[in-house]
Amino acid sequence: MEKGLGKFEKYLWLWVILCLLIGIFLAQYFPNLSSVMNKWKIGNVSIPIGACLFLMMYPALLNFKISEVKKLLKAPKPIVLTLLSNWLIAPLVTAVLAYYFLEGHDQLIVALILLGSSPCTAMVIVWGSLAKGNQEQNVITTSINTFTIMFLYAPVVILLTGVQGIDIDKFELFISVLIFIGIPMLTSLVSRKLLIKRKGRVWFENVYRPLLGKIAIIALLFTLILLFALNGEVLIQNPQDMLLVSVPLLIGFVIIVALNILLTKLFKLNYKEAIITVIIGSSSHFEIAIATAIALFGLGSQAALGTTMGLFWEVPIMLGLVHFGKYLKRISFWNG
Repeated sequence: MEKGLGKFEKYLWLWVILCLLIGIFLAQYFPNLSSVMNKWKIGNVSIPIGACLFLMMYPALLNFKISEVKKLLKAPKPIVLTLLSNWLIAPLVTAVLAYYFLEGHDQLIVALILLGSSPCTAMVIVWGSLAKGNQEQNVITTSINTFTIMFLYAPVVILLTGVQGIDIDKFELFISVLIFIGIPMLTSLVSRKLLIKRKGRVWFENVYRPLLGKIAIIALLFTLILLFALNGEVLIQNPQDMLLVSVPLLIGFVIIVALNILLTKLFKLNYKEAIITVIIGSSSHFEIAIATAIALFGLGSQAALGTTMGLFWEVPIMLGLVHFGKYLKRISFWNG
């Protein structure tokens, strides 16, 4: 299951910057874009953004395999450690840092909580392959994450925002999970079964999924252009907010990665299992975070813009973590 990181994915951070610049240009020269977008809505969900978010989520959820979840009992230790990081360490660390660094900026606090409470299910397949980790463990854990997001994401976000005295629309949050996780998951399960039966597994894995992966990236970038376009004035007038949210994000990455490395060392994992545990336990599902922020606060909100910083920083950090993991392997930090 070896996958390389294509040039497009490798320079995803650069494309995000270009989306920012294009978005600001549109905000300056097409100021009526926001009102036009607001007309194309069903409830609080923008139809164009909803379509883009579906195209972002559906390819990622094609990784989900119910059969893989059953393998948990064969090697539970690294998977349990990953789940511990995903659903306890990462959410708590980001919530605490948000409280201390973002006091008085409720939407940015929510943005951090949304990112910290969303374990990654897509790009970690690439990071794990580059690090030459245990890809079977990678698939099993991402499958479990996909399943647990359905039931844990909303409660964890509600708990952490409630502790900080921030009121969010709980009904809208659950609806967001249903729309942006439930529907793509159901679609992925049905289409996976039907397409493999009709076209074969080789075609599905080598043609269909790579094509959907490219469409997902285009949908992500288009969403970001609209996001920055509708937030252009906010960004121009308050660039310090993006710097403000980046500080706890980066500190959080360092703390979470360090804790995961120490835990894998403490529990004596070998390199192939340890690096996958660290990568999945330290990354976030920025697509669902962005989607939820848009649903809760709108496309032109600080929360929506704040979640995009998770995307902006995660790609270079995860690439750095891959190289750092290989360095730890060379100095025999982990077993084997």
